[in-house]
Amino acid sequence: MSLPTRIGRYAVRRRIGSGGFATVWLGYDESLDSPVAIKVLADNWSDDHHVKQRFVDEGRFLRKVESPHVVPVYDAGELEDGRPYLVMGYADQGTLADRLETGGLPREEALEVVRQVGLGLSALHQRGVVHRDIKPGNVLFRTVESAADSDHVEVRAMVADLGLGKTVDMSSRLTMIAGTPTFVAPEQAQGEHIDARADQYSLAALTYLLLTGRPPHQHTTLAAAANPGPPEPMSTPEWPIAPAVEDVVRRGLAPDRDDRWPSVAEYSSALARAALSSAPGTEGRPRVLALDPERTQPGARPSPLTKQPPLAEPTLPAPGRLRSFVLAFAAVVLLAGGAFGGYAAWQSVDHTTTLTDSRDTLTVTVPDDWDRATATDGWQPPGSDETYQALSVGSTSDWERGGGEGVFVGVLPGNKLPANLPGHPECNASEGTIDDERDGERSMTEFFTGCALERKQVTVERVVKVAANRLLWVQVRADTRRAAVEVLDSVVTHGL
Repeated sequence: MSLPTRIGRYAVRRRIGSGGFATVWLGYDESLDSPVAIKVLADNWSDDHHVKQRFVDEGRFLRKVESPHVVPVYDAGELEDGRPYLVMGYADQGTLADRLETGGLPREEALEVVRQVGLGLSALHQRGVVHRDIKPGNVLFRTVESAADSDHVEVRAMVADLGLGKTVDMSSRLTMIAGTPTFVAPEQAQGEHIDARADQYSLAALTYLLLTGRPPHQHTTLAAAANPGPPEPMSTPEWPIAPAVEDVVRRGLAPDRDDRWPSVAEYSSALARAALSSAPGTEGRPRVLALDPERTQPGARPSPLTKQPPLAEPTLPAPGRLRSFVLAFAAVVLLAGGAFGGYAAWQSVDHTTTLTDSRDTLTVTVPDDWDRATATDGWQPPGSDETYQALSVGSTSDWERGGGEGVFVGVLPGNKLPANLPGHPECNASEGTIDDERDGERSMTEFFTGCALERKQVTVERVVKVAANRLLWVQVRADTRRAAVEVLDSVVTHGL
C-alpha cells in the first residue's frame, strides 16, 4: 500500500487498484508526455518462479498481439526486490463494470461493446491463448484520436487482465480452475481442458447481461457454474429482445461446447446479422461508444509534492466527533490559505488533487471540488494519549454529516482489525463486511448506501493493517459509488 515515487523511469501518481496477483499504479511517462498503467506482481507471489515467469510471459505475449482491442504493453522491467512489472496502456474511460454501476448501456452501444471485445478475443485466439476471465471488470475503455477527425476522440473497448490466461499449447503447465462464476464456461468450472469456446461462452454471458440488465445465471460458486441450467428467456414484455438475437446468444451459452458457435468471430458475426435483421435501416449508422463525461480527461503529468514546514500538531477528537475535527481545521485552512498558499502538500491535475498530511505519511487523491475543507495535522484516536497521522479533505466543512463529499484517513495504534466497523444509521442499508488480504495487508471494508438527507450518497468504511502495530482507518462519503471507490483506492501510506 506504500506509494513508490518511481517505478523504473516512470513517475508514480497513485494506485489504480489491487488484486490477488498484482497491484496497478497510474504512472507517467515523462519522455513521451503520457499517462500509463504499471502492473506490478504482488508481494506474496514474488518467490514463486512459475507465477513470475507467467507474469513476464503475459507481457511478452501482449507485446506481440496486434489488436486495438487488447490492452497494449509498452515496456517491462523488474523492481529492486525482483518483482516484475508491465507498463501498459492507461484506460482513462474506466471499465465496463464502472458503466454498469451507473445504469445499463443503450442497446446499440451494448452490441458495439460486444463486437469490439469479440475482436480482441479473436486476436488472442489467433495467438493460441484463452483469456478465461471475460467479465465487465476486464473490459477497459480508453480514448483515442478519431480516425475520421483528428480534432475529436473516440472511445475504444479493450480486453485486459490476462493473468489467468492460458496458452492452449501449454495447457498442462500451471493450470488453475479459475474464472468468475457468473460468466465462466461449465467445462472450465469443472477443471477440464479448455479452448477458445470457453471465452465464447463468457462473451455470450456478457452479451446476455448487457442486453437484458441481468446475468444468465446467478452462480456464486464454480461448483454451481459447472452444471448450469437453462437461462431465463432474454425477452420480457417490458424489454423485448428479437428472437433472432436471443437464438444467437443462447447457442453461445450452450453447456456443451460442441453445440456453440465454432469461434468467437462467428458468434460476433451471427449476432451482428441478427441485430441488423431485427432493426433494418441501421447499417449506415456510425458505431461509436459514448464518452464518460466524468472521465474525459486522461491522467496528466504530476507535479512533485513539496514538503511544507510542519505546524503545531493539535489534539484531535475521537472518530465519533469527526465533525469538530473537520470544522476546526477547515476554518484554519480557509483563512490561512492566502498567506500560506495552502499548507497541505498538493497537486492539481485534470480535475483531481493529491494531498499529503504534514508528516508526508498519508496521501489521497480526490476530485478538485472536494479540496475546500482540508486538515492534515494529525488526530488523537479514542483511548490514546498520542497524536497520530491524519488527513481530512471535503467539499464542505460538514461533509461527514451528509453536507457534501469527503474522505478521512487516520493512523490507529493496534495489531489486529476491529470486530466491527463504525455503523451509519443515517444510511438505508449496509452491504456487509468484506474481509480481504492484498500484498500481505489484511483489511475490512463495508459499503453503506442510501446515505444523507436525500438518501443518495454512498459511505465506505475501511480499516487496513499496515504495519505490525499500526492500523489505517479510511472513511469516504461520495455521491456515487465509483467516486467513493476511486478515492478509497487512491489512499497510500509512506514509511509505516
